[in-house]
Amino acid sequence: MNVKRWLIVGAAVVVALVVGGPFFYTHVIEGKAPKKLSLSSQTSGTASSDPSDSGSGASSASVDGTWKVASGSQAGYRVNEVLFGQTHEAVGRTSSITGQLTLSGTTVNAGPFVVDMTSVSSDQDRRDRQFQGRIMNTATYPTATFKVSKPIQLASIPSDNVTTTVDVPGELTLHGTTKSVTIKISARRNGGAIQVSGSVPVTFADYSIPNPSFAGVVTTQDHGVMEFLVNFTHG
Repeated sequence: MNVKRWLIVGAAVVVALVVGGPFFYTHVIEGKAPKKLSLSSQTSGTASSDPSDSGSGASSASVDGTWKVASGSQAGYRVNEVLFGQTHEAVGRTSSITGQLTLSGTTVNAGPFVVDMTSVSSDQDRRDRQFQGRIMNTATYPTATFKVSKPIQLASIPSDNVTTTVDVPGELTLHGTTKSVTIKISARRNGGAIQVSGSVPVTFADYSIPNPSFAGVVTTQDHGVMEFLVNFTHG
């Protein structure tokens, strides 16, 4: 085989590695990103927005009291990564969440909720090392916190398996920086359990978080999403 042919073959191999390598990595090795955290799928109604409509079929005494974070709860991040033109959704999560809410009639006092950032992990060790070190510096800022600004007023006490959506204002602390945010949450009660989900966009610079882009190989947008699914049990 002459030199010219070797050069053509070599160029073809390089092109295949540059184009096909990242595609194989993001679509085969990394695989599909986990689904967004949301209330578990089931048939449910919609909570009434009319304060005069109790719509519950249950007394306030059945829900009044303290509800604590239970097993199965998760919180984490979702960020778009680009590797040589191939887009992949990077997702990291933890189940280490603490907090509680207290119900009294249609009034909800909640939080603070604390997430152990040192336990957040994804499907890639190299990403986790960057997250724990350069990006979130969890040795210095080991937790993220959300504090609700004021009691939440519900229109009524929702029935079992009825989804309620409400905007919750509060203070979100990430990387040692606190910002006022409003999170739209969805909640559903089922007897002695309540499930709450939601998400909030996070612009990294607002919290003095370094952009996750790394060494010109992996690039990201200047923002991501913090998402959560929290289970509560009564008492």
